[in-house]
Amino acid sequence: MRSPLLDLPGAVAADGPDSDVAAHYGDLFAEQRALAKGEAVVDRSNREVVRISGVDRLKWLNDLTSQKLDTLRPGEWTQTLDLDLQGHVLHHLTLVDDGESLLAHVEPGTAQSLIDYLDRMRFMLRVEVSRADDLAVLSTATEDFLVPRAELPDHLGKPLAGLWAYEALRIEAHRPRLGFDTDHKTIPHEVGWIGAAVHLSKGCYRGQETVARVHNLGHPPRRLVFLHLDGSVDTLPAHGDPVIFESQEIGVVGSAARHHELGPIALAVVKRTVPVDAPLLAGGVAAAQEVIVPPDAGRNVSIDPALRRRIR
Repeated sequence: MRSPLLDLPGAVAADGPDSDVAAHYGDLFAEQRALAKGEAVVDRSNREVVRISGVDRLKWLNDLTSQKLDTLRPGEWTQTLDLDLQGHVLHHLTLVDDGESLLAHVEPGTAQSLIDYLDRMRFMLRVEVSRADDLAVLSTATEDFLVPRAELPDHLGKPLAGLWAYEALRIEAHRPRLGFDTDHKTIPHEVGWIGAAVHLSKGCYRGQETVARVHNLGHPPRRLVFLHLDGSVDTLPAHGDPVIFESQEIGVVGSAARHHELGPIALAVVKRTVPVDAPLLAGGVAAAQEVIVPPDAGRNVSIDPALRRRIR
């Protein structure tokens, strides 16, 4: 649903699945600085919201997804993943329980496939799953909020930052985005979702065998890296552009943005064996990498929280 905040003077619509919200409102770097200082909010109302109600909701979703949810307290935000049998990530949910329902927001265009799967798994449990099109997502740089969609016009006179500002700070914080920094082969270890969205000591769920095997016995084949891009180049690498090391394609670019302090930056997924200090080419642009997921992730090696720098 197209956001009413796109009607603001100077608002420019974002691309692709984000086209229903503003990329910016006329001053990208001023919006970034305001967002970084906590002085603005971002319209992310293109995100889809799923409502899960019923007294069995917490234990039920705990049994189906990767995060420990059966002890989730009302008002506490967390993340969880829906994996396939091979441990590949299908859905990434950011969710909160309001005391009556679990409310999860997901990537645009993915809610229905999630609802279809959850409906098949209800059996005789006391749960109901539905779209929550009456709710919209607003975000600061560090927090998400769910507000009635009808109240979005109330923010027309308030400080706003566009999605480009949010994405730049997300990339700086090393946070992957499903479908942008992942593909159909992605497993949680590769992009640093262990801990943030995967609990390693909870009960069984679909895809857990792969998660446990990689954690205890092996390494993920790829790893997420943060790239400092050559600022003398006018263009950013595009999503899906190849990452090159010594004339060999060793990965792909995910998200890229221009940061108000760091300049052009990006996330990419590369082969685990690429040296962590190797100079790379990302879409033809020279890039220096910063470790997010270390090459020895797995085998009970945890990601340093200082490297993860996670926010919701």
